[in-house]
Amino acid sequence: MAIVGIATAVSAQTTAGSVRNDLPQPYQTTRDWGQLPRGVVWAAVTAVEPAPDGSIYVIHRCFANSCAGRTEAPILKYDTAGRLLNSWGDGMFVFPHGATVDRDGNLWVTDARGQNGKGHQVFKFNPEGRVLMTLGQAGVSGSGPTQFDQPNDVLVAPSGDIFVADSHRNGKNNRIVKFSKDGRFIKEWGTKGSGPGQISEPHTIAMDSRGRLFVGDRENNRIQIFDQDGKYETEWRQFGRPSGIFITADDTIYVADSESGPDTGAHELPGIRKGIRIGSAKDGSVTAFIEDMESTTSDHSGAEGVGVDAQGNVYGAVVRRQMLERHVRTRP
Repeated sequence: MAIVGIATAVSAQTTAGSVRNDLPQPYQTTRDWGQLPRGVVWAAVTAVEPAPDGSIYVIHRCFANSCAGRTEAPILKYDTAGRLLNSWGDGMFVFPHGATVDRDGNLWVTDARGQNGKGHQVFKFNPEGRVLMTLGQAGVSGSGPTQFDQPNDVLVAPSGDIFVADSHRNGKNNRIVKFSKDGRFIKEWGTKGSGPGQISEPHTIAMDSRGRLFVGDRENNRIQIFDQDGKYETEWRQFGRPSGIFITADDTIYVADSESGPDTGAHELPGIRKGIRIGSAKDGSVTAFIEDMESTTSDHSGAEGVGVDAQGNVYGAVVRRQMLERHVRTRP
C-alpha cells in the first residue's frame, strides 16, 4: 500500500535525527483482533507476518510472557477475517520473538531465550507447521557460527540467503549472521557500540526492494542500513526507537516504536511518543503515525512487532499489554 495524498508539507523529507509526534493519523484501530483457540487468552504478542497466500501468522508467548513449560501453541494462523485456520509450536519454544515469511510461504520464527534444553534457535516451518530447518543449538547460548544468544529476528532474502539479528538486551552478541539457503554459515558483522556499523540490541531486520538490510539498532535509537555483505550505508533516526520494521513491496516502511518516552535507563528517547511511524524506505521521509494508546507512559507499552497485509491493514504485536491490534486506513 503506497502512502500518497498526505499533505505536502508533512510528506517532505523528515531530517535524520528529528522524530515527530504531530504526523497525520489516518487509521482506525481494533484491539484483540483474531479468533483464539478454545481456552486460550492472548499472551505477549511478538510478531505478525502476512503470507503470500493471504493468510496471517501471529506469534505470541503462550501464557503471559513465556512459553516455558506451557502447552498453548505460540503460532496462530489466520485468514483475513480473523478466523483461526491452524496453530502449532506447542512445547517447542521458551520465548518466541521475531518471525518472517519467505517467498515460498514458509514461516521462520526465533526463540530468544534458553531453558531446559530449548531455545536460542531459529525454526523454519512449512505452511502446515512441519519443521523444515533449524538453526542454532537447542538450549545453548553462544557466539560461534552454529550458535546464537537470544536471536531477535530473522529475514530471508529473495535469493534464499538467511539473516539473523542476534542478541537481545545485554546479550553476548550484537551482530547480524548470514547463512546460505541451506543453512550454511557465510559471515557475520557487528560489534557492541554506537559507531557506524556497531550495534546495541539488533531487535528487528527487514529488506527493501533494492535488497538493502534495515536493522533496528534499538538501544542506539536508530535504523542502520547495510548491503547484504554487511557494508554500512547510512543510519536513520527519524522513525524513533525501532522495535519492529516492516517494508512492503512498494517500499513503504512501518516502524514500531514501543519504548520511547521517559528514559528508564535503557537510553530511550525522552519526549517521543510511542507508536508506529510510516514513511518511505526510498528516501527516509516520514508521513504518518499510529499513536499508541499509552504513548507517553514510562512502561514499554507500544507494539513491538508490526506487519502489513495486502490490503494495507497494519497489525501491531503488543507485548506488555498482551494483545493484537489491527489498524485500518480511513482516509488518504
